[in-house]
Amino acid sequence: MVNERPRQFLGVPRFQGGSSQRSNTLSASSNVPRATQLGLGLGRGGVGLGKGKALKRHKKVARDTILGVTKGDIRRLARRGGIKRISGTIYDDVRAVLKQRLELLLRDIIALVEHSGRKTISVTDVIFTLNRHGRPLYGFDPTFDGRHR
Repeated sequence: MVNERPRQFLGVPRFQGGSSQRSNTLSASSNVPRATQLGLGLGRGGVGLGKGKALKRHKKVARDTILGVTKGDIRRLARRGGIKRISGTIYDDVRAVLKQRLELLLRDIIALVEHSGRKTISVTDVIFTLNRHGRPLYGFDPTFDGRHR
């Protein structure tokens, strides 16, 4: 045989075609993936990101989500409230007060939603809770139709 491969290239051929002996070796084991038959090192393909048992490259850092309220967000709220100049040490205090207020409101809102047997918070739940706390939010009254009388 003139077109035979040299002895150093033993193993599974990577390309189809040519002699019928090579094509039989690839199709003989149909339950083995083709990449494995070809000797391609594709690792743990198909497992997905973060699903394997290998070491993780990036670790999810648990941080307080209130830090998502940035310095710029607090500055914009202060500007809307009429504040002209802001001290640099005020931002952590504002975050603490904001978190405390949200926890207070959300505790009552969640109690209201669970009592009504729902799993979704609606706008009316928030409006009702704010009214109960004595801080009504105007413009969301369902009886108001937008016309002047």
